[in-house]
Amino acid sequence: MKATAMNRRDYQIISGLIDQGARVLDLGCGDGALLSHLQDVRKVSGYGIELDDTKVRASVKNGINVVQADLERGLSGFNDSSFDYVILSLTLQTVHHTEKIVREMLRVGKQVIVTFPNFGFWKHRIQIFTGRVPVSKSLPYEWYNTPNIHVLTIKDFEMFCDTHNMNVIDRIVLNEAGNPIRALPNFLGMLAIYRFDKK
Repeated sequence: MKATAMNRRDYQIISGLIDQGARVLDLGCGDGALLSHLQDVRKVSGYGIELDDTKVRASVKNGINVVQADLERGLSGFNDSSFDYVILSLTLQTVHHTEKIVREMLRVGKQVIVTFPNFGFWKHRIQIFTGRVPVSKSLPYEWYNTPNIHVLTIKDFEMFCDTHNMNVIDRIVLNEAGNPIRALPNFLGMLAIYRFDKK
C-alpha cells in the first residue's frame, strides 16, 4: 500500500513550494510518505535517504527509490546541483553536524526546504517556565528518549540563514491547528517551513 499524506498540512504546503516534475532528494525520508505524496501530486522524481532498516523497507514498500545512508557522512554520492529541491523535513533538530548537512544540501540542490518544530512556541515557553522540558504535538518526546539533539526557534534559524549566506525565498509558519500565521510567528508558531537557496 502506498503511503499517503493524510491530513499532514506540512506536506500540502511543501508540495505547493515544488514545481511539477522536479527532481527531489528527501533526506531522512522515513517511510517515504512525503516523497510518495510529492510523486502523486507533483509527479516528482528522485530519491529518499534513510538509515533505519525498518524505515528503508517501508519506503521500498511505498514505491520510493531509497538509498540507505547516514546523512551525517554527507552527500558525496551526488553531484553538484543534481536536484531541483533537497528536503529535510522534521529532521534538522536531530542531526549532529547541522552546518555541514545544510552546506551539502545547498551543493546538491538548487533549492532547499526544511521544516522544524519551533522551540519558541508559547506552550513550550510555559512548560519551561514551570520547570519542565517541553512536550507537545511537535515535540512529542520526553527529555530521556528524544531523538532531538538541538532545539531551535524561528529567530535562531533566521540568524543562522543570515550568517551562512542563505537566501530565504519562503517562510510559512503554522500554528497548533495547522494554519499559516503571520503575526508573532516565533511566539504563536508551532512548525516552521523554509525554502531557501544560496545568496
